[in-house]
Amino acid sequence: MIHYFMKLKHYGTTKDFPEWTPDWMRIDWGPNSVYDWLVSIAILLGALIVGKLLYKIIGSVVKSFAAKTKTSLDDILVDKLEEPVVYGIVILGFYWGFNRLHFTDSVDNFFAATFMIIFILNVTWLVSRVLDSLVEEYLVPIVEKSESDFDDQLLPIVRKTVTAIIWIMGILIALSNSGFNIGAMIAGLGIGGLALALAAQDTVKNIFGGIMVFLDKPFTIHDRIKVNGMDGFVEEIGVRSTRLRTLEGRLITIPNGQFSDNAVENVTLEPTRKVVNTLGLTYDTTPEQMQKAMQILENIILENPRVTDEPLISFNTWGDFSMGILVIYYIRETDDILVAQSEINLEILKRFNAAGLEFAFPTQTIYKKELQ
Repeated sequence: MIHYFMKLKHYGTTKDFPEWTPDWMRIDWGPNSVYDWLVSIAILLGALIVGKLLYKIIGSVVKSFAAKTKTSLDDILVDKLEEPVVYGIVILGFYWGFNRLHFTDSVDNFFAATFMIIFILNVTWLVSRVLDSLVEEYLVPIVEKSESDFDDQLLPIVRKTVTAIIWIMGILIALSNSGFNIGAMIAGLGIGGLALALAAQDTVKNIFGGIMVFLDKPFTIHDRIKVNGMDGFVEEIGVRSTRLRTLEGRLITIPNGQFSDNAVENVTLEPTRKVVNTLGLTYDTTPEQMQKAMQILENIILENPRVTDEPLISFNTWGDFSMGILVIYYIRETDDILVAQSEINLEILKRFNAAGLEFAFPTQTIYKKELQ
């Protein structure tokens, strides 16, 4: 295709000037006449003006007309096609203007190749935006309505993969039509493949980690997980990395390779939430009071509607300054663990104070013996 554009190189370039052309425009300025220079500059400026006007027309007239239709597809298409179409017209105008001029063969070849690359990449950009708009209009609503998390996890990966394939194909087509030997380039990549593999081993590891996350599904979007000291909710699962929103509201990007090297704790999948407390009573507490304290704890936990199953309560510790009671209970998955703990702890404080049971705090007793 590059040879086709080279054949058009001298189209419109002529020494037969219009009759009205003054003598000073017929003078050669470099490899081209002043007339050709002025006409080419006028074409370049005209392309910029047409592109600007078209951008305003699409932004005001076309978009307002599309907004009146029932479907939103035309609104999305107009928004996506606006910039590539305008830039395409400007690119064609620039080519038309430069096509009138003639330099050395090497400069002409370079310009034709550069134009081909820019034009094909602009078309690739247009195709990519159109496909993305179709996905946004038709696939995203279907995925949002479905109850399964599998498609929510799959859709971002498919979108990024399709976009990458389109751009790779566009770049290869642009290079091929611009005179580059794609076969030789691919062969060269094979020679340097070992060095590239060594340099990109972390990236490859993260990609395989993403594949394993996708296949094994240790977690899905919106799950709360703990991995390598990080705790938060999964917002996006990508090919190379996963985005986690921490409990503090910060967004963390985790390479997928960490999920194969570290244990992943899925907090969302736990059937209940375990709470472990140790209450310390003073050594003045009698056996009867200790038994009463354990009974009060059992009654409080069993009466709370947020707790599932019976609690585990045990007098199990002789501490330095207190006698410890171990309390283990489980809160339902659908209930707020902080609210449940607050309710139970407040009730323990009220009933222990009413029963005269004293909580221990760090104390020391010093015995002094006088020397005779």
